[in-house]
Parts: sequence; C-alpha cells; structure tokens
Amino acid sequence: MRRSVSARLVALLAASLALVAGPRLAASAEPHDPDPRELLIGITQFPSTLHPVIDSMLAKSYVLGLVRRPMIVRDHDWKHACMLCTGVPSIETGTAAIEPLPGGSEGMAVSYALDPRAKWGDGAPITTRDVVFTWQVGRHPQSGVAAHSYYLRILSIDVHDEHRYTVHYDRLDYDYPTVGAFSLLPEHLERAVFEEDPATYRHRTRYETEPGHPGLYHGPYRITEVARGSHIRFERNPEWWGREPYFERIVVRTIENTVALEANLLSGTVDFIAGELGLPIDQAIAFEDRHRDRFVVEYQPGLIYEHLTPNFDNPILRDPRVRRALLLGLDREAISERLFGGRQPVADTNVNPLDWIHSGETRTYSYDPAAAAGLLEAAGWTPGAGGIRRRGGGGEPLRLELMTTAGDRTRELVEQVIQSQWRDLGVDVRIRNEPPRVFFGDTVARRKFTGFAMFAWISSPEASPRGALHSEEIPRPENGWSGNNVAGYVNPEADRLTDAIEVELNRERRRALWAELQSLYAEDLPALPLYFRANAGIRPSWLVGVRPTGHQFPSTLWVEEWRRETPEE
Repeated sequence: MRRSVSARLVALLAASLALVAGPRLAASAEPHDPDPRELLIGITQFPSTLHPVIDSMLAKSYVLGLVRRPMIVRDHDWKHACMLCTGVPSIETGTAAIEPLPGGSEGMAVSYALDPRAKWGDGAPITTRDVVFTWQVGRHPQSGVAAHSYYLRILSIDVHDEHRYTVHYDRLDYDYPTVGAFSLLPEHLERAVFEEDPATYRHRTRYETEPGHPGLYHGPYRITEVARGSHIRFERNPEWWGREPYFERIVVRTIENTVALEANLLSGTVDFIAGELGLPIDQAIAFEDRHRDRFVVEYQPGLIYEHLTPNFDNPILRDPRVRRALLLGLDREAISERLFGGRQPVADTNVNPLDWIHSGETRTYSYDPAAAAGLLEAAGWTPGAGGIRRRGGGGEPLRLELMTTAGDRTRELVEQVIQSQWRDLGVDVRIRNEPPRVFFGDTVARRKFTGFAMFAWISSPEASPRGALHSEEIPRPENGWSGNNVAGYVNPEADRLTDAIEVELNRERRRALWAELQSLYAEDLPALPLYFRANAGIRPSWLVGVRPTGHQFPSTLWVEEWRRETPEE
C-alpha cells in the first residue's frame, strides 16, 4: 500500500508541474527593445559574494566567468587548459617535479608563468605580487576562504620575476596543475583592506564595498552595476588582452522562481536562460514541446550531484542506521522517471558514472520501506502517537527539518515527495526554505540547518573529495567558516583515503583508492544521494557559440565565443 501511495504522489506532483509549466505565462516585466549588441541572461540564484575565493556557489562562478579568468581550467574535453598562464605544468616537460622534504617525505615543485599581456581592469599588470598576496590571504586562519587547506599545503613560493614563479607543496598531488592555480586577487587594491583586520576581511573587501571597481576584474567584461538580489550589469573591459567579445553589454538577471524565469524569457525580458542555473529538466522538456520554433533547448549531462546533506551535530542523524533507513524510504527511481523522464539518473554515491573514477561495485539502496522501518526500530525509534515514531515509543518524536532553495519549483516538489514518503515511515518532516543567497551564503556555509539541506555539488573531473568529506574541512568559527564539509562529517578512514588519493600519482592505484572511498561513502552515507542532474540551457536560435562543459567550470569562461547570428550576417 505504501508503495502505491508514494507512486501516486510522484505522479500527482509530475502532473502539477506540467500544469504549472504548461500554459503561456504572463511576463513579470515589460519586453525590452532588442539591442543587437546587448545580451540579457536569466539565472535562478544571486551570488552570496563576488569575492573569488570566499564561499563556494555556482552563481558566483557563473558571473565571475564573464569578468575573470582562472589560471588553469578543465576545458570542454575535460582536459587541463591554460587561461591566465602560458603553459600547463607537467612532470614530462620539467615544469613540475617531485622533491624530497625533511623527514623523508616527498613534496612537489610546480612552476607557472603568467601571461605577460594580462592586466587588471584598471590597467595594473597582473604579476607574481598578486600570486603571493592571494596565498597569504588563503592561508590566514581567519580570512574565511572556502579552500583554506589548499593554501596551507604551500610551503613557499619562489618568485623568479614578475611573471614566473614556482610553488613548493608539502605533499604529492595528482591534480598538481590546478591545485596551485588559485583565483588571483588584486594585491594593489586588496592588501590594505585585508591587513587592516583579516578576521573581518570578508565583509570589508572591495568585492563587497565597491564591486564596480574595474581593478577587481581581468576578463572580457567588467562589472558596472550590482543590484543585489536583482541583476548585475557588465560592459566590455577595455583592458582585456584576448579576443574581443561580440556583445558590448551583458545583464545577468536573477529570477529565483523558475516559473517566473520562463515567463521573462517568453516576454523578452531575458534573451537566454543559462543551463548552469536555469530551468529544471522537467520544466525544460515541457517548454521545448511548446516553443521549439523560437528556442533551442540543449541538455548537458554533467558532474552535478543533487543530495541531502545531514547536519551531524544532530544526534538523530549521526546514527548510520537512521541515514540508511531514510534513504531506503525514498523512491528515487520514481522521482527520476516521473519527474525527470529518466534524464536525471539515481545516484548511488557522489561520483558520477561519467567520471572515469566511478566504481560500479558499491552498495545500492532500492526503495524498501519495510527494511527502512526495521532499521529505525533497531535504532530505537518505534511507532508512537499520531503515527510518528518516538524514541522508545514515548520519548522525543522523530522530527527533522528539511531546507532547500526557495523558488526552485522542482526542488520544492521533490521536498514534498520526501516529506510524504518519510511520513509513511513515521518521520515528521518540517520544510523551511530560504532564498539561495541566504541559504548558501549563511545557512549552509555556517552550518545553521538542523536536519537536511538539499542542494547540489558541481565538480570537475576527478575532483578531490577533500572539501566535502575530510574532517579538516568542517567550517567553524575559529577557522572563519572556511571549508565545504558543511555536514560536519568525521571518519578517520575517509580522511585516510582522501589523503592517500591526493598523493597517488599512479592512475590505476588511484582508481583502486577511489573505489574504496566510494564503497565507504555508500555504507556511511555522509550525504543521502538523490540523482545526477542534467542542465538544460534555453537560447534563442540567433545566439550561437554557447558551449556547456558538464563540470564546474562554467560556459561563461568562453563568452568571447558567443555571438548573434542572423540571416543578414
């Protein structure tokens, strides 16, 4: 009976979503007069900050892709490629080498050369001074950067001249080309702000107080206006040294409700909906059926892992039997098939089958409410009054809070499925959602959620598991809330495997370690896997050159390839 109730619920939610997305919608703003050299992009989240190394948020990465260039990226073929440097370092070319360290261990020396043409938007050259300053900010214990531990790995930086430098690491690292290629900060603008008080730097940085300063950026565009929660305006950067972009101006508008975002596309208030932060796959499928004559919908499978992150400070969720029971109590196959048409496959761990490190030898959790009930009872949660389980039958109720990004219609529907199916198990689920900039910038980053936070990690191919799984990466007040292990997950074996993976340069031995970690993940469930997302970008037929990557580096990093193509051209 429970299975049929759950199946009916998913079907009803799928039908309700189709009704919401079905008819032509009224626009929330007046159509604009088209400007052939202006592009209006719609996304669903506003960045919590524009600072390149504080907070991890896809909306920030997408926006900064228009105005900055990383040192090294993964390209559309998922290979390392230079953007701000002149060559990818490698052991084969002698620009990277293993070096002995005191005590008998081994580290690495990796050399980089900045593109000598590179300049900040105020005309100041990008130099090794910016490299050293960024390292100093990153390693400061109170700076609040997201990847604090990576900066701590750097023992020293040898500066050879204004463009060439060598980074010395305290260990080996299989991803050595990108580990030290961190996103640079403008030393000539930020040093004085940082040194005044590192503990409050994240709130006083010019990226917060003066985000339109041209010297903060060095990409094809620069930011000229920031209306928080609403839009960001960009204009061509006259100091850009690369290929001139086609569009003179770009406006990125944040419309958190995906139904309203679709309405704005139809009215012309936005020209293009970014796949990275646009309509969910089900809504995009319905949109394509109705508007394929005007728009091109492109689906991009990728390394995007939708999941439920528990807060391990909650004693209920620290019990692995409870976590396993909750996963067994979710009909994820029905969610995938009926809400997403099978385009977003169920996840077993955090590693996507598209990634070469994926292992098919991990434990899986098919929908099994009876097994879930047995695990909950074994954990001491027995049926109580009103159908809600209580500890020992009469103690505290089994009550959990579930949070996600408000306005994301699909996530809110999935929440309803989760709430209903866990209610069938005797779990009282309370839903409390927040706008994305609050949810990511404060609640998740500072671990303020008490039960589960539903969101996605987007990664690059074979991305290090350290950020989300290593115990050193738990955000705390004493480390300025640095780190991405927002669950507060601690397991010495996960730490050991993470450390071993990062220093193993042999590909096949590293594959075996990855398989061990995935098996541990499936047993321990540091997060409850839901599904791997596919992005759906929606563009007008005249917009060409937009190429999604399928990983964490956004399409905006190649914005100079975008252009308007009309019959006259």
